[in-house]
Amino acid sequence: MPRPALHLAVEIDGDGAHPAAWRRAAHSPGELLTPRRLARVAAAAENAGFTLVTLEDSILPPGDGSDSGPVGRIGAVERAAFVAASTSVLGVAPVVATTYAEPFHVSSQLASLDHVSAGRAGWVVDVEEDPAAARAWGRPAVEGAESLAREARDGLRVVRDLWDSWEDDAVIRSVATSRYLDRSRLHAVDFTGETYSVKGPSIVPRPPQGRPVVLARPGLVPAGLVDVALVGGATPTEAAEAAEAAGAPLAFAEIEVALDTPGETARERIADLERYAPWEADPDRLRYAGPAAGLVDLLAELGGRVDGVRLRPLVLDEDLAVLSRLVLPELFVRRLAARPLPGTTLRTSLGLPRPLSRFTTDGAAARVREESR
Repeated sequence: MPRPALHLAVEIDGDGAHPAAWRRAAHSPGELLTPRRLARVAAAAENAGFTLVTLEDSILPPGDGSDSGPVGRIGAVERAAFVAASTSVLGVAPVVATTYAEPFHVSSQLASLDHVSAGRAGWVVDVEEDPAAARAWGRPAVEGAESLAREARDGLRVVRDLWDSWEDDAVIRSVATSRYLDRSRLHAVDFTGETYSVKGPSIVPRPPQGRPVVLARPGLVPAGLVDVALVGGATPTEAAEAAEAAGAPLAFAEIEVALDTPGETARERIADLERYAPWEADPDRLRYAGPAAGLVDLLAELGGRVDGVRLRPLVLDEDLAVLSRLVLPELFVRRLAARPLPGTTLRTSLGLPRPLSRFTTDGAAARVREESR
C-alpha cells in the first residue's frame, strides 16, 4: 500500500536557524522586520507547496543579547495575521507562550487570526523558562518544570474552552426579531486554577475551524489537548519512536536543514557562518546537511513513520530557494508529500476533524475521550 503523504511545515522566523544567518541573507539587515520581506518569504513557502509556516516568538529579544545579530522582532501573532492576509492556502501558526500570558487574550488573538485567515490558523504552544521574561512582564517568576507545565496545561485548557464558549450557531443575525445572538448558546467557562480564574465567555465568535490547530512538544501539555506533536530524535528511527509515543493525532518530526546551493556545498556554507557563531547541535533534533536529493531520501524514509516534518532552514533566503526548486517538486512527483488545497482550512489540509464545542452534549463526550488519552 502507498505510504501516507507527509505534511510539510517550515519555520520562517528571522533569517534562518543559524544564529548568524543574517550575514548571508539576500536583503539588507534593516529589511528583516519589514512587511515586504515577510510577504516575500511567505509567498515563497506557499508557492513551493508547504502546508504550514510557523513563526517563533518570545517576550525576550532573539539572540544572546550581544550586538552580533538582530536583537528585535515583531510579535508572532501580528506577523501571522499579515501572512494570512497576504496568502490564500498557507496555514499560519505563531508561537505563543502560555507562561505569564493571559489565556483570555491568547484565545481572542488566535480566534481572530483564524477568522482573518478563513480557517488557516494554528498555535505552537510554548513556555518562557528565562526569569528575565517574568521581569519583562512585571510578574513573579514561574520556576521549575512542574510549574511551567501547570501554566501550559491550564492555559491551553482555558483557551480551548473559550473557543468553545460560543456554540457554532450562537450568531443568528435575525433582522425580523432584532436579535444578533442567541445568548443561550454562549457559555461561561468558569475556570479556577492555582494562579488565576477565568469566567468567560469569549468576546470573539467561535473560530471557523472550531479550534485552531494546536502544536506542541510531547510532554509539555497532555496529549489529548494537542493536534500535532512536534517530536525530536537524532535519527529517523528515534523520530518515529517519538511519534508513536506522542499520543497526539499527528506527529511532525523537527529537522534542521542546510542544503547545497549552486555555488557552495552545505558544509562550506555552515563553515562560513561558524566563523561568527556556532550552530549548536540539538541532540533531540534531526539535522541534514548535503544535496537536495539526500533530503528527499531522508523524507522518503520518514514517510509513513511520521505524519509530517517541520523544517528549520540554515539560511531562509538560500535554503528555501533550493527546497522550492529541487526538494518539494520531487516529493510531489513521487507522491511523498501533500499540498494544501485552495478553499480548505488547515484542519482539512491535515486531515483533522472539526471539533464540537464542549458545551454541546456530543462535544462534552468528545472532550472526556480526548482528555483520557
